Amino acid sequence: MAAYAVAAGVPAKVTYVHHDKVAAVMAKGGAIIEDPGLRVLAQRRGSGEVEVHDTTNHVFIVVEGEATLVTGGTLVDARQTAPGQIRAKDVKGGDTHHLTKGDVITIPAKTPHWFKEVPTKSVAYYAVNMEN
Repeated sequence: MAAYAVAAGVPAKVTYVHHDKVAAVMAKGGAIIEDPGLRVLAQRRGSGEVEVHDTTNHVFIVVEGEATLVTGGTLVDARQTAPGQIRAKDVKGGDTHHLTKGDVITIPAKTPHWFKEVPTKSVAYYAVNMEN
């Protein structure tokens, strides 16, 4: 089965990254691919703060661990931390998703999202970030 993602502003070129480099980046976290309008990151994190991005659409692909991800809801104690980015301490409401290895979730721009609980201390995932 093939999965395709199309994003405005992404160059029409093929980018190949060898699995050794992908594994090395996943071990510490960071960018695997950085192109205009598209970033593919290897992330490893615990619970944190609520995030909202004005123009970034996410696809998270979980490869290790488990987490409770909350999406949507109303921000509590929100503050702007960078242009186009808001963080908050909590959300009221929202939808709860229990993520484990092999799960994929999409998060549209302007949608609050938060790794509320990470019982495995860290969750490892690929984040495919596409800009509007």
